[in-house]
Amino acid sequence: MVTKTELIDAVAEKTGLTKKDSGEAVNAVFETIVDYLSKEATKKEADRDNVQIIGFGTFEARDRSERKGRNPQTGDEITIPARTVPVFRAGKSFKDSVEG
Repeated sequence: MVTKTELIDAVAEKTGLTKKDSGEAVNAVFETIVDYLSKEATKKEADRDNVQIIGFGTFEARDRSERKGRNPQTGDEITIPARTVPVFRAGKSFKDSVEG
């Protein structure tokens, strides 16, 4: 597992930026994606745009409808409320790189 600090260190090494500048850049990317999907979560799913990074993947917010579930301790049926969840789909070149 790679931590955020290790990711920042790797970005600093690859770009020649200071660790502070790399940290700000990494944080800015993450915050921008979260902010965009949070704002987009207020729209209907059909009207939403995705955060697409060609060659890497797509971030999107998807609506999950209300559904039935079971309490694992008691076995009682419960209703799981509808909500919006973040989803990441890896791009083809990302998948190919991971596959080897």
